[in-house]
Amino acid sequence: MTTIRHGAQAPARWQLFACGLALFASCLLAASAGAFVSNLPPLFTAALTPDPAAKLPAPTRYLYRGTHTTVMPGIESPLRTRLETTVPAELGDVLAFYRTELGKLGWQEKPDGAVIAAGHVRLAFASPLGPAALELARKDSSTSIHLVQKNAEAASRANIMPEPGQAKLVFSNISGKDAVLTIDAKTVKRAAGTHAVSLDLAPGRYSYELSVPDRSATTKTLEIVAGDAWELTVGPDGDAWPPLQLY
Repeated sequence: MTTIRHGAQAPARWQLFACGLALFASCLLAASAGAFVSNLPPLFTAALTPDPAAKLPAPTRYLYRGTHTTVMPGIESPLRTRLETTVPAELGDVLAFYRTELGKLGWQEKPDGAVIAAGHVRLAFASPLGPAALELARKDSSTSIHLVQKNAEAASRANIMPEPGQAKLVFSNISGKDAVLTIDAKTVKRAAGTHAVSLDLAPGRYSYELSVPDRSATTKTLEIVAGDAWELTVGPDGDAWPPLQLY
């Protein structure tokens, strides 16, 4: 697990995690968060079995796998864990696999907003740790998997849990100069060396601007959903880092 950039308590920066190895008649080398596409043909068995070494449920057979965690200094459990993997299997088989394996872990599928189509699946779950979501997409002879689980207790301990129906935005400045965030008709200033500050925002799409003295302002757009927490950071050199989803 790799420490990522900070939220409301202390600075950090994210990267990626993980390597895995799957063996059968052929060897498929797993990548971490980088892209890797195998040119080997799919294995001939259609059975999908769970990998006991995976942090989130995942089949043992895959062409690519990356696991990413969002953590805070001083808090042992990740706030958010994301699995991205691609498997040489039909979408229907992968969906059946996840419904079975997630059910074993006590995840409860939520019917509201569920999408089950020929080439795409999107499901929401209530997991023992907090909200979770599964997305599947069919491409060529494989199925991509995007599985996310949030940890509500860890987010509460980190003071980044959004209010019901709202989203939270954390603004961090770890540069040596004062920084200014402008968003939703609000201007928030953070002096160099001060702690992060958080804002409660309604779900939606927002244009924002980050600026520091003697540098061109950075203007981008961020779309937020109720229940999410994001961080905007001005880095040590004064550059605006890409938005990071904390929870």
